[in-house]
Amino acid sequence: MTNPTAAPLDVPPEKMPRHIAVIMDGNGRWAQQQGLPRIEGHRRGVASVRRIIEECTRLGIEQLTLYCLSSENWKRPPEELEFLMHLLEQYMIEERTTILEQNIRVAMIGRRAGISDEALREIDKTVELSRKNTGLRLCLAINYGSRAELADAARSIAEEVRSGKLTPDDVTEETVESHLYTAGMPEPDLLIRTAGELRVSNFLLWQISYAEIWVTDLCWPEFDELQLHTAICSFAERDRRFGGLTG
Repeated sequence: MTNPTAAPLDVPPEKMPRHIAVIMDGNGRWAQQQGLPRIEGHRRGVASVRRIIEECTRLGIEQLTLYCLSSENWKRPPEELEFLMHLLEQYMIEERTTILEQNIRVAMIGRRAGISDEALREIDKTVELSRKNTGLRLCLAINYGSRAELADAARSIAEEVRSGKLTPDDVTEETVESHLYTAGMPEPDLLIRTAGELRVSNFLLWQISYAEIWVTDLCWPEFDELQLHTAICSFAERDRRFGGLTG
């Protein structure tokens, strides 16, 4: 198929999403449909990650957040989880040069407990080396769960109230936002989910309050630049009122 990035995306700059978040679903399902082991689906999914990051960089998207591993995914078979940790480690090593050359800034959200030391070491190294980059912010949600994030934020705020830094009356929506893993990041404008599932799966529950949702039946290994363009075009056609009226 011809690479769709050969032609510019016909969307006015003011209609482009600032922040795209993606629930990358269907790697294992795709593999099983092809008669392949589930882990092969994860391997093929990395190719989609690479394509979408490069295209978001080309399009000037400010932030791309990828749901890499949920806090519920630890229920999966140990050999699959071990492979995912290895894949994370390998990705950080192999893509680091490209990430730096493309001025991408990497961030990670989620709890660190449970992630292998080897994967954490390579993630931390890439985050530090790319810290001063000014292009696309690539936010990787690893061992992430939004309910856990909200609980962590509530705990942190409670500690500040107990210490006298805050009073209960000081706690506002802005206070909560400043204690989330995503503090300082823009909220997602567009949420993409692959594999046809119509749920948000404990992903950025606070942050996607006003995000536009776009779902495709294609599994993540099948997702490419053309699908990304289709999602962005759909987003650009929507009337975002944020609870108000237009016109």
